Amino acid sequence: MTLSKFVRRTVALRILAAAAILLSVLQILDLLDVTTEILDRGLGVSGVAYYAALRFPRLIEQVAPLSVLAGGLFAFAQLARESAVIAMRATGVSVYRLIGMAAPAALLVMLVDYVTVEVIAPRTDPILEAWWSDTAPKSDAVPGPRPFRSGADIVVAQPGDVAGARLTDIKIYRRNPAGAVAERIEAPLATYGEGGWKLHDPKMVRFTQDEAMRSTAAELMWNTSLQPADVQVLLSPQQTPNAASARRALKGGGSERPASYYAVRLQQAFAGPVGIMVMLLLSAPVALGNFRNREGAVLTAASVGAGLLFLVTDGLLNALGEGAALSPVLAAWTAPLVFAALATTVLLRMEG
Repeated sequence: MTLSKFVRRTVALRILAAAAILLSVLQILDLLDVTTEILDRGLGVSGVAYYAALRFPRLIEQVAPLSVLAGGLFAFAQLARESAVIAMRATGVSVYRLIGMAAPAALLVMLVDYVTVEVIAPRTDPILEAWWSDTAPKSDAVPGPRPFRSGADIVVAQPGDVAGARLTDIKIYRRNPAGAVAERIEAPLATYGEGGWKLHDPKMVRFTQDEAMRSTAAELMWNTSLQPADVQVLLSPQQTPNAASARRALKGGGSERPASYYAVRLQQAFAGPVGIMVMLLLSAPVALGNFRNREGAVLTAASVGAGLLFLVTDGLLNALGEGAALSPVLAAWTAPLVFAALATTVLLRMEG
């Protein structure tokens, strides 16, 4: 086995073990909250397993950065305790080359995290929500329609199916350049097909300075960039937009929050996975520590603290960006770049 394969295997196994432990803990805590309710609904053990499977992608999103931090700490600490790092450095292997050997393991986690957040979770979230709603005890309370924006239009509607391709009790308020309502369109049903959104039995009221002109039609095409995936997110209190939905919202698709929120979500879709590599950098100083004295323990504690501080700082900056108090680019990328620079500075001083 070559040195690169040895280091990569050591780091990958520790990351996998840390991810398995963290996922197990989060899964147990999540199930403790819902297992009783699932059993009360008569869904049995299979219902618990189905819920756990659909929740699994969102748990991966939560544990990915911490698993790389913990796995990197365990792996580098083991190499340092066994004097493997000393032997490597004696043969001319720098700490930067050591990080390069470990990087493929973190890159794999980055890829898994990106695919999970951007592709898998947006598909499992509506399935879970629909299943949870369908199996809930019958209630007299009927959920009301939800308002959102589609370009310059204000829309009020209810979802008609899980796929987001149907809207019921839809009202569309079109505004003129001054912001006043110029037209109101009401329809009992809107369906999404090959040509876009079609309004069934719409009733239109066009407002002028002097009168309100009414008209009806059997069908009417609704010119909007709204997609069924956007409807799933907009009309669900549990789902968050992925990069594709955020991009469409910024281009006039469906939105119910300020443009700054979707701009940050778009940037975070790419900055988030980069944060996983930052976690590997933050754990790397442990490899240069001396575990025969307090230095190794101090470096381990410092790396853990830096990783947690990175997560807190990143979350705070994202919140500021979503509230338009900070540029979306700065909100999403400041924490990864600053903490990567700090970790590199520490490594330079320790290596020197």
